[in-house]
Amino acid sequence: MANNFLTGREYLRRKKLREKKKLISVALGFPDLIFAAGGIPVFPIRLESFTVNRYLTALNSATSVLGWSLTAKFLDFARQFDILKLVDKILEEVISSINQKYNQMYDLGVQNGVPSDLCYGIYALYGMHKERKQIDANLNFAMRCGEWNKISESLRSIVPNQIWVDIPALNAEDEKERLSLMVSNVNKAIDELELLTGNVISDNSLNKQFRIGNQVKRFYNTILYEISASNFYPCNPATFAEILALLTITFQDYNSNAQRFLENMSHLVKEMRERIKKGIGMDVTNMPKLLFSPMYSGWEPEIHEIIYKLGGRVLYADWEILGLLEEIPVSKNSDPIESYSRYLLDASTKGIGCDNENLTSSYLKAAKNMEVDGLIFNQVYGCPSMSNIYENLKRKVESELKLPSIVIKFKKIGENIEEIENRLKPFMEELRSID
Repeated sequence: MANNFLTGREYLRRKKLREKKKLISVALGFPDLIFAAGGIPVFPIRLESFTVNRYLTALNSATSVLGWSLTAKFLDFARQFDILKLVDKILEEVISSINQKYNQMYDLGVQNGVPSDLCYGIYALYGMHKERKQIDANLNFAMRCGEWNKISESLRSIVPNQIWVDIPALNAEDEKERLSLMVSNVNKAIDELELLTGNVISDNSLNKQFRIGNQVKRFYNTILYEISASNFYPCNPATFAEILALLTITFQDYNSNAQRFLENMSHLVKEMRERIKKGIGMDVTNMPKLLFSPMYSGWEPEIHEIIYKLGGRVLYADWEILGLLEEIPVSKNSDPIESYSRYLLDASTKGIGCDNENLTSSYLKAAKNMEVDGLIFNQVYGCPSMSNIYENLKRKVESELKLPSIVIKFKKIGENIEEIENRLKPFMEELRSID
């Protein structure tokens, strides 16, 4: 999965130049319509060149020579002897490489006149699109962040084809009328995608993608609820957090290949379970479990390393909190466009696009269901959409769940790490004293 992400540039170039596929940028985790149209969804940072770990380079070379099937069989054989203990170092370098590139995209956004006082995510997303001539269109889901909606409009000079899926506001219509409007907006986007790709989006192509997506979400939830709830991890907690970080990033476009992403998720869950069964990993019984969120709009990755050194473990679960891991019903009698519209409306009600009270409830539900011991809230500079819920969230976490929480202020990766560590030390000491 890490290899597919880091080497995406060549894969995407091949799809565009050789196979004449349309590259359509997307963020947040809504690639379904693009896949159904025969296009290639891409979280645009993957068009950049990354520093690739030499072991992943060797793996990529082996895949080119042997094919993925034989390479996978070799890896399965090697895992029996647990000789691949380089996974911790590899994942650390992968996350580091990704975040170095994020900072470069942030700086590019700043240099190109993105208005001041906006969040890290907006600067980075703008930078990702800047001078990316390979992108044929941008698929936008207009939800909670009005600032990003404005910036997306400004991207027309870079990516002229802007396809919008407007999400009706909660108080705009009654439930029936809101669904009807949502269906109309999805159909409009489908018409534009069909015109762009030259392909028809049929009920079958939609249902096929929904089935794949539902299986991906099941595996994702297995990792969040079954594996993370275990008192024995298949790796150390910092590496486990890095896996969750990688899943958060790659879920946005399924690494541009839905079937392959599903297979990667299946292998990941299978391997985690096997390692736990064999006792390969780390006992985490006495390590407090902390939910860290939000991270999708920018976060300091050193935090999970700091928490690990202080005797705790961090979980990243943004897409679960925001309702994006809900399955889309697929049956003979269901209308796939209506099912997808309901999914979008539900997500906007629970997370992105919803009011602060509902968003707070989503946090409380996730914290309770994941049985965490505390909450670290990531207050992103320049984000009026989510950062202003913390005080209310803190009160409810403490009163309803009886859990401690702390806020970490974030502006850019790598800034104020020492200050963050100094804030986390007494928090962890207090948490461990409670245990």
